Amino acid sequence: MANAVDLRKGMAVLFENDLYVVVDRLHVTPGNWRAYIQVTFKSIRTGKLLDRRFRSTEEVQVVTLDPKDMQFMYKDHEGYHFMDPDYNTITFNEDIVGDAKNYLIENGRCEILFYKEKAIEIELPSSVDLKVVETPPGFKGDSVTNLQKQATLETGYKVNVPLFIKEGDSVKVDTRTGEYIGRA
Repeated sequence: MANAVDLRKGMAVLFENDLYVVVDRLHVTPGNWRAYIQVTFKSIRTGKLLDRRFRSTEEVQVVTLDPKDMQFMYKDHEGYHFMDPDYNTITFNEDIVGDAKNYLIENGRCEILFYKEKAIEIELPSSVDLKVVETPPGFKGDSVTNLQKQATLETGYKVNVPLFIKEGDSVKVDTRTGEYIGRA
């Protein structure tokens, strides 16, 4: 148990018999009234956001998520298959994978977060290198301007890239925002 004032972004908590991650936290001190903590939770099970207000001394049950390094193997009709270094496999359905599917490439590494031996969430690196498989051709002199075009990456994800990027190039994509960072 921890006081609400100790909550930080990214912490996992057990609240109202459901597992949540703290998305945002704000400590508010309104004039001569008592201070309170405004917290935005994201449900790990449903993905919905929940706003709650706590007194500073109110207790919240903080849980520990255990990270495990795993490798994405492949996707089929059953779901997304991952394997750990001990050759144990886990299969996630598309609901749990969510937007992470845009950045998963075969044999790519990621961390899976576990709670009580149950896989809960996929945690990706902050950026990944992906190959451009389809994009309109660029023309001479395109590198001088700040214009962008849409490119389809090897995972099927579409991202805006500068005009000088061509098919076969590798680009670095931010997994938090989904935006082009640069050439890989």
